[in-house]
Amino acid sequence: MLREVLFAKIHGAKVTQCDPDYVGSITIDTDLLDATGLRINEKVLVCDVDSGSRFETYVFKGEPGSGIIGINGAAARLTAPGNTVLVMSFCHMTVEEMETHRPRVAIIGDGNVVDRMIRYDSA
Repeated sequence: MLREVLFAKIHGAKVTQCDPDYVGSITIDTDLLDATGLRINEKVLVCDVDSGSRFETYVFKGEPGSGIIGINGAAARLTAPGNTVLVMSFCHMTVEEMETHRPRVAIIGDGNVVDRMIRYDSA
């Protein structure tokens, strides 16, 4: 049996731009993608800490070092520049795989740069 578990998380990033006329997705600074292992076109759950909204979308590559967290398409109406978001990716694993999997979590600081990396405990 497979279970859906957290793969990686960007915690506490600030939305830098919203564009409802753009063709969907979330644009994320490539440095944050590299830190967490998130991939272009990967499905993510985005949780807005300020508005309480939650939405699913997919990842677009942002310019490295730019700090961009750009919410595009219809989801741009669920958040605003300056809001704090959590970006999470999930994967399917067996119970045996869960015993050793430790999700990578990027704690984000000023300018949307990685302040520190942590690993959650395995199951």
